[in-house]
Amino acid sequence: MSKFSVKVLLVEDSPVVLAILKKLLAATSEIEVIGTASNGQEALDKIPELQPNVICTDLHMRKMDGLEFTKQVMAKHPLPILVISSSVQESDTNTIFQLLQAGAIDVFPKPAMGTPSEYDRIKQELITKIKVLSGVSVFTKPLKQPVLSTAALPLVQGRILGSHSGLSSIRMVAVGASTGGPQALQKLFSHLPSHFPAPVICTQHISEGFLPGLVSWLATECQVKVKIAQDGEIPSPGTIYFAPEKCHLEFSSLGKFTLNRATGVVDGHCPSVTVMFKSAAQFYSKGIMGVLLTGMGRDGATGMQAIAQAGGITIAQDEASSIVFGMPKEAIALGAVQHILPIQSIAPFVLSRVFVR
Repeated sequence: MSKFSVKVLLVEDSPVVLAILKKLLAATSEIEVIGTASNGQEALDKIPELQPNVICTDLHMRKMDGLEFTKQVMAKHPLPILVISSSVQESDTNTIFQLLQAGAIDVFPKPAMGTPSEYDRIKQELITKIKVLSGVSVFTKPLKQPVLSTAALPLVQGRILGSHSGLSSIRMVAVGASTGGPQALQKLFSHLPSHFPAPVICTQHISEGFLPGLVSWLATECQVKVKIAQDGEIPSPGTIYFAPEKCHLEFSSLGKFTLNRATGVVDGHCPSVTVMFKSAAQFYSKGIMGVLLTGMGRDGATGMQAIAQAGGITIAQDEASSIVFGMPKEAIALGAVQHILPIQSIAPFVLSRVFVR
């Protein structure tokens, strides 16, 4: 076993799933499973002794479920957490994303024994996610969070909107995100008012099967509408549209959504942020605003460059507030980013540019 291997604690109450996970991770010397637990309480007791680098946890467990376990870990032993859960149970979707709000970093579907090619794909995706998470810095989240005034959000919007009387030339806001994206999107989109005058399009890299749950969760968190884009649809103001799974989101010459399944993987992904950004820049020209959030890799960098070259506005999340600074860093290195902002400042900035004096 490599002395530099990532030490992983598996928290899972199904012996079958646990055996599959251990077999998947045994394929690399870069990861070492140093312990297992069948529920959150058992895992919590083992953390001080085992000192894992990454925790993989189930959602549904007796004694202490994944949500409470995540809250306890982030309060007492802050560590990167990967939620491994079934993605198809509609009643669980909000709970899964509540784990991300509580401090978990990413989600991954429960593996099952399939074809050899499918098994290899799942194995590589899981190994990659764990290796990425091992490099993430997390912070303590107290169990009792300070209660914010319910007037805080309208006050922020009022300071921006109250001093603006017209609309700018921004006709579309395009957002790209990967690892850490759901948490960042919630912080950004929840600040947009219901009368936001431009459509928003978004490509989020997320494990297959979790996109509908993400959209459903964000819809409960936002004042604007949130949905998955449909082929041939014309984007409307006050609505956030997500690129569907396995489809690049593009625009026709008439400004209708085109779901491109033929191009394949671009910058390592399908859907790709770069493909969406480039198509939006071509159609909207200087009327496009691009926002690139936390994520691994370089997807979106050349797309941001296309937006900047078209005369649009480009914004990247800063390193301090990014869970993974890969995608914003690559766009900044290209000279494609005009504004580098912490996540909490992006919504006020967007509002200040969409609503003008």
